[in-house]
Amino acid sequence: MEPSRIALVVDSCTDVPPEDVERYGMYVVPLQVNYEHETYLDKVTITPQQVYDRFAEEVPTTSTPTPAVAREVLERVVADGYGQAVIVTISSGLSATYDLMRSVASGMAGLECAIVDTKNIGMGAGLVALAVARMLAAGASLDDVRRESARIVRDTKVFFCVDTLEYLHKGGRIGNVTYAVGSLLDMRPVITCNEQGVYVTVAKAKGRRQSLKKAMAAAEKFAAGFPRCSMAVVNGDAADEAAAVRAELGARVPNVDTWYEGQISPVLVVHTGPGLIGIGVCGA
Repeated sequence: MEPSRIALVVDSCTDVPPEDVERYGMYVVPLQVNYEHETYLDKVTITPQQVYDRFAEEVPTTSTPTPAVAREVLERVVADGYGQAVIVTISSGLSATYDLMRSVASGMAGLECAIVDTKNIGMGAGLVALAVARMLAAGASLDDVRRESARIVRDTKVFFCVDTLEYLHKGGRIGNVTYAVGSLLDMRPVITCNEQGVYVTVAKAKGRRQSLKKAMAAAEKFAAGFPRCSMAVVNGDAADEAAAVRAELGARVPNVDTWYEGQISPVLVVHTGPGLIGIGVCGA
């Protein structure tokens, strides 16, 4: 298959597995993990494990890629001979990365860009990027991607469970009352992104096992709406549980063409803490 004449650029929080980044020749723009005395590039100069290991002493903050880093990646795209690119980012409702990439891309002479706001996070965004990658590999044009991307975004969701509400609370993603009540009663929300691309709770469960069951049920129900789909099971320092979830879903959801697995990015680790399980579904 002839390589696509259109470059594919993603941000690091789309969580596309490294082997797929390589397979499709994707360019990755890293977000940042910020500690009091130093800043790291997501997945480049810091690993998820390093974030977990330092939680006891400091919970870092995160930020969008710098304009300089974003520009450097797009300049590399041009230097590699591309005149067109698709840029796929995590939800504009959760991060300013989409706006940043749009702004930097608009200033790039000689590079025509289509920018896809996935309205999703982590592997939810990654499944959108992979669907676009398959389109480009099959010879799709920039206009084809522009036309199809809204449907792909609409037909993709991620459902995730966190082991503690503490990190969502610290990052300002949930309020004091939700945090206090949830922690007191051991209530675990199953979270997804709505049509605006912001976090919403789709189910609540008491305890870890029940929350995983409800996340699997939500993913199974969403997948049932499509003749075929691709699915992902990702985790944050919870590989054994992820493997069990993957096995159970494999037995329950018959219409999956492709499975993806992996660790969430260090930036997402900061917001969710250890113990995240995420299930992504992209309908075809």
